[in-house]
Amino acid sequence: MTTRTLGRTGIEVSALGFGCWAIGGEHRTADGQPVGWGKTDDDESVRAVRRALDLGVTFFDTADSYGTGHSEEILGRALGRRRDDVVLATKWGNVFDPDTRTLTGTDDTPEYARRALTASLRRLGTDHIDLYQLHLSDAGPARAAELRDTCEEFVREGLVRAYGWSTDDPVRAAVFAEGPHATAVQHRLNVLQDAPGMVELCERLELASVNRSPLAMGLLAGRRGGPLEAGDIRSRPPAWLPGYAEDGSGADPRWLARVDAVRSVLTSGGRTLAQGALAWLWARSPRTVPIPGFRTVAQAEDNAGALAKGPLTAAQLAEIDRLLGR
Repeated sequence: MTTRTLGRTGIEVSALGFGCWAIGGEHRTADGQPVGWGKTDDDESVRAVRRALDLGVTFFDTADSYGTGHSEEILGRALGRRRDDVVLATKWGNVFDPDTRTLTGTDDTPEYARRALTASLRRLGTDHIDLYQLHLSDAGPARAAELRDTCEEFVREGLVRAYGWSTDDPVRAAVFAEGPHATAVQHRLNVLQDAPGMVELCERLELASVNRSPLAMGLLAGRRGGPLEAGDIRSRPPAWLPGYAEDGSGADPRWLARVDAVRSVLTSGGRTLAQGALAWLWARSPRTVPIPGFRTVAQAEDNAGALAKGPLTAAQLAEIDRLLGR
């Protein structure tokens, strides 16, 4: 189990993708809220991407707003001549100022979608995007239908192969899914935060379930207590990011207790905690493609190592549900 089909497109990807939010570096909202993962080493990021490629990872997901364009630039640099060896996904919808590394608003118009796509192609150093995703989780269904039609135009022009929506709302996701070349929903899914409604939708409509936050923002990768650097989104967690203390002191002890409750199941078969969390996702549905983040070669190697160990068993899934009271 090392590959999966990306929804109904027939595009084959590695069963594990890599999410490139963290390698974008520090950026913030207009009111100073950090929305990155802190400082990064660009050379290490490039080495990590290339190491992932060598270990069989062929699916990379980013967004134009990650690092206000920086993540796309670093990913493009890392892939270089190996661009055609991978399936490349990015997102649009947020407006930003790269000079100040600040998110300045949103734009859900078809006109902006085209400008954003053109800019992403340039930063990534490519002539097409394999999976183009709307990054505004709460966009209205009527506007989403218009943007779905815009994405179909991009497909006809050869700029995009397939498209999807990054949203946790199955009703919204179903609007995009009506498009002939819609193939994925990117949504939150991990051991601690199941999403049965979205998984059911993906299975019923033959969509890829691209799993963001597969390691629960680091909790399922071994993150414990202790303060976080000021530029890390987890140091001042917004309302949509549970699991971390509002005062910046680190992981919430209640969430750590839940991790500890399932640790022995996840680390069975010689897996690390992170590898077990990814194994749970593969067992959860044949549609899932988790995209854990990374900043170092060591993290890339640990995540990619999960591929060789495969999914958990049905009995282990049931045991985890019992332990978590589900």
